[in-house]
Amino acid sequence: MIHNLVKEIRENRLMSKNELAKMAGVSPITVGRIENGMACQISTKRKLLFALGYGLNDKQKVFPRD
Repeated sequence: MIHNLVKEIRENRLMSKNELAKMAGVSPITVGRIENGMACQISTKRKLLFALGYGLNDKQKVFPRD
């Protein structure tokens, strides 16, 4: 299990899983799996970072243990 702050950040921005998934170009199931701590590809992390309004230099703010 991988610790990340995707769910917390998404909820603080009042976004649904579907909204984040659409903005990131991934499925809502993928968002749910990542929020539950499952591993994902770096390209998926990059998409989520951008969809949440972060840049590549902010990776540790969303995925602190990477």
